[in-house]
Amino acid sequence: MKTTNSKYLVKVNQILPIMQEHFGQSMNLARIKLMPLLLHALCVVQTVSLHKLADAMPTAVDKDSNLRRLQRFFAKYVLDLDIIARMIFSLLPVKTGLVLSMDRTNWKFGEFNINILMLGITYKGIAFPLIFSLLPKRGNSNWNERRKIMERFIRLFGAECIDCLVADREFIGKEWTGWLNSRRIRYYIRIRQNFWIVKPSTGERIRAWWLFNDLKVGQEKFFHKLFLHKGEYVYLAGSLIKNSDGVPELQILICFNRPEGAILTYKKRWEIETAFRAMKSSGFNIEDTHMRDMERIARLVAMVCMALVWAYLVGEHKDINIKPIRILRHGRKAKSLVKYGLEEIATILLRPAYTPKFDVFKFLSCN
Repeated sequence: MKTTNSKYLVKVNQILPIMQEHFGQSMNLARIKLMPLLLHALCVVQTVSLHKLADAMPTAVDKDSNLRRLQRFFAKYVLDLDIIARMIFSLLPVKTGLVLSMDRTNWKFGEFNINILMLGITYKGIAFPLIFSLLPKRGNSNWNERRKIMERFIRLFGAECIDCLVADREFIGKEWTGWLNSRRIRYYIRIRQNFWIVKPSTGERIRAWWLFNDLKVGQEKFFHKLFLHKGEYVYLAGSLIKNSDGVPELQILICFNRPEGAILTYKKRWEIETAFRAMKSSGFNIEDTHMRDMERIARLVAMVCMALVWAYLVGEHKDINIKPIRILRHGRKAKSLVKYGLEEIATILLRPAYTPKFDVFKFLSCN
């Protein structure tokens, strides 16, 4: 039998009523009781390896029993991902005027491809991962897969809370742009600089870069007139930036409207990449999973999304109100807010005698 200090369970049991608050109407008590244990283990070991999670769960049973319990949860329980999304949305400090960022992350386990299309809500340097889909293929998403993600968001939270959508060069195409236009969803999406653009007044076809080839590094430019891109009316904005290798390159965006704000707003797109890093190497090491079943992986991703948002909110509060993260010489923080929050949560869960300066558990509650 596994021996467990009951003081650990006292801390974990503070999560239970919060889980009941979120999931009590849709999940049975046995499943709800597992979620605090799983969140505890995720924040302590910071990996999705089921063997390590099972070993970190503060229960009175042995590791093998915990492992079987986790395997049953991911294999058999149909976890409603909409409920997880609603929970995460309820934790957001801001719920209107949202800038959504869409992106994709993928990795391989052996020859098995894991390909996730994600929609996140940008917030102070990170995108809270909210709606996602596991693609049953390698490579880019198609417009229908993107549409379903957006329609799910709108069904759950309404279109009125959306300010705009930002996305990189992968997220282009006539049908996709046409659908966004038809739904009047404002967007700023990057296109390749060699794409053809048509002047509606004359029918003249020009390469997109030609409209911006007079820019110097750091300059931006926009047009308050419509162009045709793949047969859809769009506005255009662009800037000359330095890429990751320090080489100047044009960044050209298509816009539903308000092209004057395109460049500044588009900078928020990278925040979803920060979320992906937190899910991977700088947080929960989600690439450690050995799962090969799409539905099981989706349940695991949902739990990681929940833990990530909790850790970020704790880290943000501690950074602002308790002790700021040390700033390095190059001006960046010594650690991410997610990592900072994970350290605080893990300390509270693992050290029963530790007296925290604030209640980390309240950041899981929508009250």
